Amino acid sequence: MRFLILSQYFPPETGAPQTRLAAMIRELLRLGHTVEVITAMPNYPTGKIFPSYQRQFYQLDDWEGIKVHRIWMYAASGAGIKRLFNYLSFTFTSIWGLRKAQKPDYLFVESPPLFLGITGYIAASWWRIPFIFNVADLWPDTISALGLISKGMLLKLATKLELWLYRKADYITVVTEGVRQIMLENKQVPANKLLLLPNGVDTKLFGKSEFKQEIDIPKDKLLILYAGTHGYAHGMEVILQAAQLLADTKVLFLCIGGGSDKQRIMQLAEEMKLKNILFWDSQPPEFIANLYNLSFAGIATFRDSPLLECTRPAKTLPILASGKPVLFNGAGEGAKLVTEAQAGIVTAPGDYNNLAQSIRKLINEPDYAIQLGINGRKYAEQHLDWSIIVADWLRQLEREKLV
Repeated sequence: MRFLILSQYFPPETGAPQTRLAAMIRELLRLGHTVEVITAMPNYPTGKIFPSYQRQFYQLDDWEGIKVHRIWMYAASGAGIKRLFNYLSFTFTSIWGLRKAQKPDYLFVESPPLFLGITGYIAASWWRIPFIFNVADLWPDTISALGLISKGMLLKLATKLELWLYRKADYITVVTEGVRQIMLENKQVPANKLLLLPNGVDTKLFGKSEFKQEIDIPKDKLLILYAGTHGYAHGMEVILQAAQLLADTKVLFLCIGGGSDKQRIMQLAEEMKLKNILFWDSQPPEFIANLYNLSFAGIATFRDSPLLECTRPAKTLPILASGKPVLFNGAGEGAKLVTEAQAGIVTAPGDYNNLAQSIRKLINEPDYAIQLGINGRKYAEQHLDWSIIVADWLRQLEREKLV
């Protein structure tokens, strides 16, 4: 089959969508399918187009043997009106990429941003092919629940657009069973439209490589790695508060990634005069995989919100695959996954006291920490490898096509 993927985010950018799409494409190619990509000029997370792509409207790239059509868009970071222009600009300019691409059997559209679904629907209708809408985040529900957008005309319009796209899509892929239930019960999406495509992990990359780069971290430190988006939904204040309680230990928190909340969190850490936390820019997956080998544990956090309980943080999966204990501060499907795998310690959202105590427990019981890592690695190999995830998704797609 021939797949055309329309996404605002793609490598060489780093981040959850970029990593997920790259892994998915590699697996599709391995299975003998053909893939083509339409994406924006790389600019995430800095909000500035990468130097080698500047002053161009269109560029055709070769990425691991596939065609990637890169289109200009208004680059911006953070939230607010600039980010809205960022989304809307690519919604329009991506049409140029669609004109350059070959007609596929399926058009796969990555969301958010929600607006890109409009472009996807128009293109799929023109080609008369199935439109697969990948809902990686329940936008606008999530930002509304977190108080990032006030109730009003903008939210009403966004909700109407969301439901319209769900009606027009031939298939909707979701990342968790929780989101699937919301789609069925709250959004009235027919069950035969819904396909489960959860986050996976490359078990060949994570857990088996050796670190070969020099890094400026004291070797006597117990490194706890947070690798992923620094967004408001992640409630990273809990890490700072736990770090404050662990000042008497050898624990060093390393937070790698970008996001709309990063500057605020860094400023807060400075105000708290924390000496046991570092912030680094986003790094490629190979670097993160190697860094996990030096780590004592990995950490993932989420704010307390019913909608966030339906998500399964992608940053948790590399920790499992790397054979390191997971410190999960949150609730819902992410917590359930860690518990089911017997791969870490779960604490309630925002509970920094118990988070700090959990870290002390791992320090004081090294055999326990090692066993958690072993359990996580085994679980990842059996349930979370991308070869398993994508093969199951293709079976679902084939089954629904025949109904």
